[in-house]
Amino acid sequence: MRRRRVLLAGLALAGLLTLAVLTLAAPAGPDLRARGAPLLATLNGLVTAFLPEAPAAVPEPKATARVAVEDGRTIVRLTPEERDRVGLRTAILPARPHRQELTAYGSVLDLARVTELTNAYAGAVAGLQTARARAEVSASAARRARSLGPATMAAAQIETVEATVLTDQAAVTAAESQLRTLAATAQQEWGPVLGRAIVERGPLVTRLIERADFLMQVTLPPGEALNPPPDAAFAEVPPQSDRVPLRLVSPATRTDPRIQGQSFFYRVSGAGGLLPGMSTMAFLPAARSATGVLVPEDAVVHGEGGTWVYRGMQGGYVRHPVRADAPLSADAFVVEDLPDGTEIVLKGGQALLSEEMKGQIRVSGDDDD
Repeated sequence: MRRRRVLLAGLALAGLLTLAVLTLAAPAGPDLRARGAPLLATLNGLVTAFLPEAPAAVPEPKATARVAVEDGRTIVRLTPEERDRVGLRTAILPARPHRQELTAYGSVLDLARVTELTNAYAGAVAGLQTARARAEVSASAARRARSLGPATMAAAQIETVEATVLTDQAAVTAAESQLRTLAATAQQEWGPVLGRAIVERGPLVTRLIERADFLMQVTLPPGEALNPPPDAAFAEVPPQSDRVPLRLVSPATRTDPRIQGQSFFYRVSGAGGLLPGMSTMAFLPAARSATGVLVPEDAVVHGEGGTWVYRGMQGGYVRHPVRADAPLSADAFVVEDLPDGTEIVLKGGQALLSEEMKGQIRVSGDDDD
């Protein structure tokens, strides 16, 4: 089609040139320009009609920098399409009081000693029952021997029966002493709650022995104290740091020698992912509170030796520092220096940090040039 249009234009041009030559060959006169002007206008119109139209010029889009430094802040700006691509999600969060959580250290205990004490106490109870039964039999035999008297039984036989009574009574006394010793040992090692459960073989100890629950010792950092200890707490399960609930058993009878802080016994479900011998972080609600914006842990990014969260500002996003000792509440950071109603980047902060780092590298490269 394009070649056909060019051919037609060439034929039209040749014909008009011939006509122009004939016209201009006429005698010269003052009206030569007037005669030639319509001819040239017609020639221009015909050639333009047959030639293809030139494409209209498209203005180039004006490039905008993703990363810019304004008022001393590095701002990252993304288009809506870029935000969707990286999965950026934000929310406007209020600043309000939040109940703090104390970070503690938990270790799942080996319960072999609990099992040993429970079995030993049960064996001691059986031994006492046996000793008492023997003592009753020997006491009954002694009473019969005395009633018959020396006329029927020899004096030596009566003495033997009475000696047996004394021996069996001593065995009862020894069995009772052993039982009291085991009960006292259980309370000294594990406290009154667990000690009583060991003695009575209660549901608490039964669940621990059957590994339906595990026993965790939770120790606060030195200088921290909770009186009374909270009934509910949480522990992290490595490596995903999922939270599992803890239920208070009692104050611990000993501290963790590595930490030297106030300790408590908590029980945790055996299906929660923790195992005896594991060490993990625990979180206990405290009475005090902190006021600030509650930032979820997933919103926090780490880079350049610090911990950060991105907040909305001036049509983009800027980094805001999160203190290493920031208060915790409900598995989130309480950022106390953010104003009420701050837009926080909940997801996609790592992509913003990568974009900011790339922008700084580009600026550094330009300076080197």
